Amino acid sequence: MMTQVRKFWPLLTGTYHYEKTVSTRDRGHGVTIEAPILAYLVETANGRILYDVGCDYRKLDDPALRERHYGTLKCSPPAMGAEDRLPARLAALGLAPADVDVVFLGHLHFDHAGGLHDFCHAELHVHERELAAAREPADHGYFADDLAPAKSWRCACCEYDLVPGLRAIETPGHTAGHMSMLIELPKGAPILLCGDAADLTENLEDEIAPGLCYRDDETDALASIRRLKQLAQEAGAELWPNHDLSFFRARDCFPRWRE
Repeated sequence: MMTQVRKFWPLLTGTYHYEKTVSTRDRGHGVTIEAPILAYLVETANGRILYDVGCDYRKLDDPALRERHYGTLKCSPPAMGAEDRLPARLAALGLAPADVDVVFLGHLHFDHAGGLHDFCHAELHVHERELAAAREPADHGYFADDLAPAKSWRCACCEYDLVPGLRAIETPGHTAGHMSMLIELPKGAPILLCGDAADLTENLEDEIAPGLCYRDDETDALASIRRLKQLAQEAGAELWPNHDLSFFRARDCFPRWRE
């Protein structure tokens, strides 16, 4: 069936700094990198879909909340200017949060799910194992109050098409229920959003697991990287790592779109 995807925007919602070992397991000690915090907007024939929603800017604006949430993390508090907030990015496209119909969360760490408070109206998609892990919480990357605005979830337990041309791909390992997304554009090669299954191009090229793995076991993470590479080869897709600033800058076209 022909793809229903019409336009695709990668959206920079902020940046942060951390030791490279956060992205590449046991590699990069003492090396600090700057990483983008991204969301992705997909316009389809059936509505608009966001993959991830970035951080909660309210936690960055309030000194007490900032210290409570970021004081013990292995990264700097994100830098997020007013223009980086998702409502501002959408406004630059002539849109409002209410114009987003579906939010698909690759996983529920703070830099991917924190912005949910702006999208309470949307249909929220997440893997059921991911929601369970966030509610434990399984690691320090989950902020419980990020999830509080969500009124209901559409929980998946397998791979599925959100619409023709937009497929959710199971890639566990970094977290329990991590999911990537394959996007078939109307023109050009498909894009396979890795999410945090691969932060950097290096994760893909050298098959290096993320620094943080679910239950501290890299087995699933490595299997997911290899599967992403195989799927990309089969689909003729371009693999997009999620926290690689050089990679993103080479493909940033905002406010223009890819099609």
